[in-house]
Amino acid sequence: MSENRRATYLAAFEQHTLHTYALAGLPASGLPLDVYRQALMGYYQLQKRGLANPSKNTLTIIDFNRSSRLKRLWVIDLQKSRVVHHTLVAHGINTGQEFAQAFSNRVGSEMSSLGFYVTSHTYTGKHGLSLRLRGVDPSYNTNAASRAVVVHGAEYVCEEFVQRHGRLGRSQGCPALPMKESSAIIRTIKDGTVLFAHAPSGVRYDSDWLELDPALQAFAQVKGLN
Repeated sequence: MSENRRATYLAAFEQHTLHTYALAGLPASGLPLDVYRQALMGYYQLQKRGLANPSKNTLTIIDFNRSSRLKRLWVIDLQKSRVVHHTLVAHGINTGQEFAQAFSNRVGSEMSSLGFYVTSHTYTGKHGLSLRLRGVDPSYNTNAASRAVVVHGAEYVCEEFVQRHGRLGRSQGCPALPMKESSAIIRTIKDGTVLFAHAPSGVRYDSDWLELDPALQAFAQVKGLN
């Protein structure tokens, strides 16, 4: 990629990021711009690689830098630049109390895992409608399937639990959602959409999906700039 082309793609990507970030009302919702930008970098690469469903324009972001008392999951319709869902989400019991601090890809860890996922199909289990996840970040979340890390609803993910305990309830590593919202969210994000679990400050997360030049090339291809 030539320097001129790279500069063109970079300017277009940054402009697109800022424009859609504002248009979707993300600043007021508490999602930091840099987290949104990282999520887009991975999203476009996964689209280009054919790992995400090209007919879906949905991006889910979990910001584990935020307290579990706060809404820290966003489901964004990128085509319409709007937030479809914004809600609470649990972390693993061994990941921390109020704040998520420790993460693992290890089977049996009962910790949350960081990075990019692609959603799979739904099933009905002990938590009702649930959604399987495929981790696509080597060493960070690729054991999601064998660990049975899935999206599901849970009674301990609610404002009432926060008021009683000063923090959200915790899962065995799954991104558990409020029961009242889980089915609608699962139906929105199923079948090949991208989910990004952002690392809190102080926790190391190095991913190939966040390399700038491949992300710019993927963005340019998806947007038809090249």
